[in-house]
Amino acid sequence: MILELAHFRIAPGSDTGFEAAFATAQTILASMPGYLDHALHRCIEDGCEYRLLVHWNTVEDHMQGFRESPRFGEWRALLQPFFAAPPSAAHYQLVFANRATS
Repeated sequence: MILELAHFRIAPGSDTGFEAAFATAQTILASMPGYLDHALHRCIEDGCEYRLLVHWNTVEDHMQGFRESPRFGEWRALLQPFFAAPPSAAHYQLVFANRATS
């Protein structure tokens, strides 16, 4: 399992539209082979900054299976109008994890 960490900077004042578009776009993402789960986070200090965390089985599931599919174009078309800068993404593998128990 790998983690894709995507960085989105959206235009000021477009958070409501972006989040509504993402609600639709996430169904495309979740339908892809190799997809495991995702979470979208908005920065508290800068409301124009978002991070998308997606778990995939492999890097290839993301880069070839999703990014090279026609569905990626659909996904991108929903979100592109809100971007203030081109998004960036990188892949990570887990080294350590610790979860608090309550």
